[in-house]
Amino acid sequence: MDLELQGQVAVIVGAARGLGKAIAEAFVAEGADVALLDIAPEVSELARALTAAGARATAAVVDVADLAAVQRAAELVWTDFRRVDHLVYAVGIGSGGYGFPFWNVPPTAWERVLRVNLIGAAAVAHAFAPTMARARRGTILFLASVAGQIGSQTDPPYSASKAGLINFAQCAAKDLAPYGVRVNTLCPGMVRTVLNRAVWQAWAEQQPPEARLSYEEWAADKIRRLVPLNRWQTPEDIAAMAVFLASPRAQNITGQTINVDGGYVMHW
Repeated sequence: MDLELQGQVAVIVGAARGLGKAIAEAFVAEGADVALLDIAPEVSELARALTAAGARATAAVVDVADLAAVQRAAELVWTDFRRVDHLVYAVGIGSGGYGFPFWNVPPTAWERVLRVNLIGAAAVAHAFAPTMARARRGTILFLASVAGQIGSQTDPPYSASKAGLINFAQCAAKDLAPYGVRVNTLCPGMVRTVLNRAVWQAWAEQQPPEARLSYEEWAADKIRRLVPLNRWQTPEDIAAMAVFLASPRAQNITGQTINVDGGYVMHW
């Protein structure tokens, strides 16, 4: 399917691995140029690999919690490409703790999670949205989580940060709609990522030895209980929706929270 993204520029924040990497590769597969931002230095390796395969890709190492660094990265992207058509915020960290109840995770664990997952998203939007508004075109996509919709007790700081991100995306969608810029939130369900495995690790450490499950056992049980389609979601599933939402085929979709979760969350 031709999604009409050929020659457009997509900025992927959190592109070094996992969902961000899959989204970057999906944009390239659709013929887009990509600017890859991440705190992890290996983001440069991905840019080199994509360039070697014939894509136009650049990379910058940036901490989204550093507003000045985010602004500098945005200026570099503008210098390199002279345009930004799509912005994807695919950054997320957990607290490293496990709720049930919430006071198992101390308040001191909240600050970094909120700074990266929510304030970092706002910083990136501040850095790129005004240029997109002046161009009167473009899309912004924030990766949140089903945990931000259901009051998940697993990691309260993470859940709260993603709930805040969903709300911020709706505010941004209203602000940017008069300029022709669409803003949506994409919520993955059960995906094999470093973060998903960290949730299992935090859970396992609180269990007595006789109650512990391996990662695969824990995930299989959770999927069986909570995911109606009874299967993992993959990075490619998330990436496919990301590029669709960037395309003209989604021209009337803005301010929406879209779940790719196998039916985990169903709103009535």
